[in-house]
Amino acid sequence: MNLILSPKSFLLSISILAVNIHAQPPGTISPLAEPCGPSSPNDIICINKYAAVMPYHFFRQPSVDGVFEDTYGSTLVPNSTSWPLVANATFLIFDTEKAFPVLGSNPTYDFMFAVNDAVHEAPVYSPVTNKLYFSQLRGATSQPGFLPQLVVNLNVDPPYLGELVSDPPIYAPNGGTIHNGLIYWGVSGGNNSIGGIEERPGIATLDPTTNKTVTILNNYFGYYFNTVDDLFVDDKGDIWFTDPQYSWFNALTDTAPQLETASYRFRPSTGAVYLIDDSIIQPNGIAISPRLENCSSTYKRTVYITDSGAIAAPIAAEVGSPGTKFNTTGKRTVYAYDLTEDGNHIINKRAIYLAQDWVPDGLKVARNGYIVTGAGKGVDVLDTDGGLVMRVQTNFTVQNFAWTGADYKEFWIMGNSGVARVRWELQGQDLK
Repeated sequence: MNLILSPKSFLLSISILAVNIHAQPPGTISPLAEPCGPSSPNDIICINKYAAVMPYHFFRQPSVDGVFEDTYGSTLVPNSTSWPLVANATFLIFDTEKAFPVLGSNPTYDFMFAVNDAVHEAPVYSPVTNKLYFSQLRGATSQPGFLPQLVVNLNVDPPYLGELVSDPPIYAPNGGTIHNGLIYWGVSGGNNSIGGIEERPGIATLDPTTNKTVTILNNYFGYYFNTVDDLFVDDKGDIWFTDPQYSWFNALTDTAPQLETASYRFRPSTGAVYLIDDSIIQPNGIAISPRLENCSSTYKRTVYITDSGAIAAPIAAEVGSPGTKFNTTGKRTVYAYDLTEDGNHIINKRAIYLAQDWVPDGLKVARNGYIVTGAGKGVDVLDTDGGLVMRVQTNFTVQNFAWTGADYKEFWIMGNSGVARVRWELQGQDLK
């Protein structure tokens, strides 16, 4: 985006800047940022008091009905000599008391694989095969609508990235988890012929030991779902999932949306689908907090859902993809809900976090209850109140992530153009 200033505006800007150099209000934080922690001097940067009072004149460029994607570090703060540290840091620390224990004494970040610039989603780790499975929502293939998944083999060093074609193929998984050894994938694509069979948005399982898939849900009383974006499996085996409209926007389905955007709970044993929320513009990530120890109620847990409504577009009836635009003032919020005592519904919706970069996409909850979400070019780690504890910055837009390894301390991040690995002390839940 180009900003053109008139000569008068330019001179006014220079005069304002000159005044600001010499006159800042009491309370201005200095330095805003500084090296901290155990790693190299500029690898871990602490943001002092959340940079709550910046020196004037600062400015962060918003996006209104456009595609401009900024980052926190791209904020212009010309009167801070420390602010340039932010853009190049790997780990941004906002709460040292909470962040340093999860970072550990030797946190590392490694860019592992360059991939195409498509969305990469649905990462699921199988302890049985010691492999990480995830999807690509656009690939290089001569067969229309057919997209092989990707798999990282963690049994070799260095890990190896290859392709996976399941039997039968699954079209564009957008969310995933593991339960009783099976990978559960939210199927986001819809087409008349995927590997020779028709497929519609829904839920399918993959047995990682046999490569066999089974469709367990593909409609809501005869209507196609929109996307089936993300999911988790609860203690009773019910599958909770979100259903935004992104498959239409991204040309992954040949049919315009037939249902409102909503979130659901599916009971495979009976086939019943229950509406759990329809108040979110574009429900995206969904996750549940860990089971509480020494708690009399099994279901005293919290469910989180993200709204990425800041990225959307009008629905057109004709076949085709209108694409999407990003609006900074749109919804990009993480919501928390209480799980009811019977474990069947969610209540007490409250907003707990407004994404500070882009929109909250992938969403998971760590073993200690911290909430983790992919947001723009990085991953935000939040405490249980939604306070930003720290951020892992990447050189690619993040869509999702998963923990791997025997102790679930290896954290794999994937998105547009890249796959990275973080080694730290923040553990994922053991979902197997």
